[in-house]
Amino acid sequence: MHKGRVEAFSDGVIAIIITIMVLELRAPHEPTIAALWPLAPVFGSYVLSFIYVGIYWNNHHHMFQLVRRVNGAVLWANLHLLFWLSLVPFVTNWMGENHLESAPAAIYGFVLLMCAVAYLILARTLERCEGANSALAAAIGNDRKGKISILIYLAGMALAFVGPWFGIACYVLVALIWLVPDRRIERNLAAHHAAGDQSE
Repeated sequence: MHKGRVEAFSDGVIAIIITIMVLELRAPHEPTIAALWPLAPVFGSYVLSFIYVGIYWNNHHHMFQLVRRVNGAVLWANLHLLFWLSLVPFVTNWMGENHLESAPAAIYGFVLLMCAVAYLILARTLERCEGANSALAAAIGNDRKGKISILIYLAGMALAFVGPWFGIACYVLVALIWLVPDRRIERNLAAHHAAGDQSE
């Protein structure tokens, strides 16, 4: 099966997720700067979630550049990822509206954890579809960043019950790890195109 519809569908769902998140930002009734301060937790939650959704879109886009075809397992693995991403607006709003209390912060971390697990499953499903010797398999490698991220999410969920800000700090740390550009896929994509050019 061709990958185009998977990419188009995923792009559309992610765009809707971002739209839902921004619609949850309610403007204050008072026309003063001071009226914005109570919205700071909501806005902070939105910014963090926007960064996360952007990271997933970026990595999803890069990963599919190395994919030639998809199968039924890939379709379900992709839907699994989109399901967890679709819950991000809900937990974002819940955490922001409750001023970063322990339970919402922990559940927020749980959704981020499941997004990471779902992305890992999608990557491995694509790897099996492409083959062990594919450019995608070489780019993914042992996915050390992904595994470290899962451990930090688990720590963040536990620490959220000690103090919500400890959990948030863990989630911010993972976002920073993934904001650092991972050039593995870009290098393999360049090598893949170079090999194709030489064969022509």
